[in-house]
Amino acid sequence: MGGARPGGPGAFKFAPGARNAPGAYGMPGGPAGGPGSMGGMGMKPALNAATLASLPLDQQKRMLGEALFPLIQAHSKNLAGKVTGMLLEMDNGELLHLLESPEALTGKVSEAVAVLEEHMRAQGIAVAGEASTADEQ
Repeated sequence: MGGARPGGPGAFKFAPGARNAPGAYGMPGGPAGGPGSMGGMGMKPALNAATLASLPLDQQKRMLGEALFPLIQAHSKNLAGKVTGMLLEMDNGELLHLLESPEALTGKVSEAVAVLEEHMRAQGIAVAGEASTADEQ
């Protein structure tokens, strides 16, 4: 009986990013450089002005949006997507400042949420937490 033995070398091929591949996570033969290294994990580069400058404008905004969204979601879960979109209209330098300053980000998110909620009220759309009062009127 020819062929590879079950479980032996050549029995199957792991995907390059497989977490359970032999030698992963700094083990001998793995992609990592050593203990604690994030070797084949595909870590994103640090988001700073130099990193952004090396990218086209659409990718700059996408990276900033991906970094901002989870932070905004912590403040305003229901409106995080809309608030992120609103903030992405700002200059990239200002967006980097928001990423570095939690106080500034909180202020901008609060301001954007207030604008959105006012717009929703003007359009007759129920604002989260106010549905019961709208029904009573």
